[in-house]
Amino acid sequence: MSNMLSIAPSPHVHGVFSTRRLMVDVLIALAPAWLVGLWFFGLGAFIITIISVGCCVGFEYLIQRFILKQTPTITDGSAAVTGLLLALNLPSNLPWWIVVIGAIMAIGVGKMSFGGLGNNLFNPALFARAFLLVSFPVQMTSWPLPLADRLAYTDAVTGATPLALLKGAAKGGSSISALGDSLPSVSRLLFGEMGGSFGEVCAIALLLGFAYLLIRRVITWHIPVSIFATVVVFSGILWLVNPERFANPVIELFTGGLLLGAIFMATDYVSSPMSKLGMLIYGVGIGVLTILIRSFGAYPEGVSFAILIMNGFTPLLNRYVKPPKFGRVKPAKAPKPAIAAK
Repeated sequence: MSNMLSIAPSPHVHGVFSTRRLMVDVLIALAPAWLVGLWFFGLGAFIITIISVGCCVGFEYLIQRFILKQTPTITDGSAAVTGLLLALNLPSNLPWWIVVIGAIMAIGVGKMSFGGLGNNLFNPALFARAFLLVSFPVQMTSWPLPLADRLAYTDAVTGATPLALLKGAAKGGSSISALGDSLPSVSRLLFGEMGGSFGEVCAIALLLGFAYLLIRRVITWHIPVSIFATVVVFSGILWLVNPERFANPVIELFTGGLLLGAIFMATDYVSSPMSKLGMLIYGVGIGVLTILIRSFGAYPEGVSFAILIMNGFTPLLNRYVKPPKFGRVKPAKAPKPAIAAK
């Protein structure tokens, strides 16, 4: 029997869990949001998905096989998950060559340059989305209207997202009430008939995926719920102070990429903290930064940047907010001595 120990980077799973099984579960959880996106945005959403997933898997194989001289690990499903997450974060009319650039950034820079799965500091899909948003702001903020022309691709009819309307009202000095019916109703927020990245529009589909991941024990509730609670509380305070300037918590919670980011990307094993307390601090930070960027920043959306910023704090949280060592239990506090009666 060998006495050699094998040391490997995260993610570490045990029992019936494996990286492949976890990635398959994530793909299954993303399926409802993807199918709803196909229904609302049609051909463009399908083309974006095929290009993104295919390029992410292909680039990972080529980099491992010919540059790093490693055995390709594309069968673990992580590259496919990155490709699907990247696709769901893009407008369905984005030109194909920009999607290819995004896949290169996600796999080549965001993942493989750090050493591959288990070593990346930032979520690869969000890293690529942020790069594309900064590099191609016009194309990345041209949002097709749902159900307008599902057979169109790059020439789809576009319109403003709810967050873009709110940002425009804030910059123009007008009140939110002046937007009237331009803002979606609660039913539209839940079922997804509004502009945006094609995977983020349907709250119910994303929440179904959240429930599936919890039931399968792929993730815990700590990060998503702390993000949701922080967004509701922080945006609620701003709304109560000035309801004509700031959106109510329901709009903040169900618009943009908040649900998609909180459930599927902030919970990434590698780029999120290990301890439960660290997860809660991490989630609160993402929620606060999201509302700050949305309310006072230049961009209408802030989820991607908030998660990436807190990804950078993850090593610090892991260092100073540590879980108990294996096999060690915190000693119980000694009872206070009784005070003798006089």
